[in-house]
Formats: sequence, C-alpha cells, structure tokens
Amino acid sequence: MKRISEINPLGEERPNPDEETREKLRRSRLQRERDAGYQKLVELCNLGEYDMAKQLANRHFNWGYEIVDRIVMERID
Repeated sequence: MKRISEINPLGEERPNPDEETREKLRRSRLQRERDAGYQKLVELCNLGEYDMAKQLANRHFNWGYEIVDRIVMERID
C-alpha cells in the first residue's frame, strides 16, 4: 500500500480496454446477474412466494426466466 505522499493525483489513469475485452466483461457481468437472478427466484419459490417470484421474473425479463407451476423455468421465446 502506498503512502498518500507517494500517490500522484494526476498520475496514470486506468487503461481503456479494447472492444473485445469490453464485450467479454459485459457478457461476464450479464451472466453473473442472470445466475444471481435465478438464485433469487428459486429462493422465493422455496419460500412459497410464487407471486413475488413471478413479479421479479417479469420485472427482469432479460434474465430469461419465468415461473411455471411454481417452478423456475427458462423462458422460451
């Protein structure tokens, strides 16, 4: 860890990633959000909160899940 006196506030900036790296980071973030969303939906269903799970799945359509017969299913379009 650097001391405050060693840090240059006008020093090096964070490098900008290229488009390919940005796309990989974006896909990775979306997959993590999708996985976390699935876990939330499963937990709600396990707790018997099916209506709340349906609302959450509808609110976050991009996760790609829906609640069918009290079970989390992948949405088929």
